[in-house]
Amino acid sequence: MSEINALDLSKVFPRSPRERLGGYVVAGRMLDKCRAVIAGTNGDYHFDCPLDNMFLGFVEITAEDFRAFVETGASDDEVGEWIQKNAKERPQREIIQWNNDMRDKRISTMPIELQEFLEGYIPENIPAGKIVRVWFDVYDIEEGRI
Repeated sequence: MSEINALDLSKVFPRSPRERLGGYVVAGRMLDKCRAVIAGTNGDYHFDCPLDNMFLGFVEITAEDFRAFVETGASDDEVGEWIQKNAKERPQREIIQWNNDMRDKRISTMPIELQEFLEGYIPENIPAGKIVRVWFDVYDIEEGRI
């Protein structure tokens, strides 16, 4: 196995889910978490979580296959290319629509289990007065990007 260039997620945050890798939102954040899990530096972050699974389900790649490729020490660009090569083939407009749907995903449209989780998580982890309009806001507010 090649050396993994992993962030220490107990000290820094993974990328915003809004950032794209291989043409997809979520993918860069998932990569940061996957590398950190492999390196044992994931802190409170988890790979193969519900957000990751929405991406993996759309591209029809398994978490195991993704992790196995990341374990080779692949760079961001190499992982992006691997995603493009291994993702279910879709028209570009379908990928754009999925990205925009994810960027604009309201909590009220999510599976009830995630709504229940976020009902407690948001007041415990998001500062009073900060307004969560879409799911990605939870990450970006908590991690200080907005």
